[in-house]
Amino acid sequence: MDPVPNTEVRMFGLLHTARKDRGLPPKAQLYIPPEGRVAQDIAEELELPMDKIEGVFVNHLVYPLDHLIHAGDEVAFIGRGVPGPHRYSLGIHSAGKKA
Repeated sequence: MDPVPNTEVRMFGLLHTARKDRGLPPKAQLYIPPEGRVAQDIAEELELPMDKIEGVFVNHLVYPLDHLIHAGDEVAFIGRGVPGPHRYSLGIHSAGKKA
């Protein structure tokens, strides 16, 4: 029996479109174990195009893909292509530099 999902993961921008084009929902319900999971592992499980990911929002802050996700975190993967001023104000630019 699979564990009960405890975290919702969203995809923004072109990642949202890529999932919908493949007939997949732009949101996923996943089980995250107590020790957490690295964002990159989650992205790979969701079959997201790794070269199109800029970073990950976790609880309203932007992080690179090596960030540890915990059960119940608010998670959203950000695709490349966010316009210039928004990249800086949201912290996307610096997250992409850390990856």
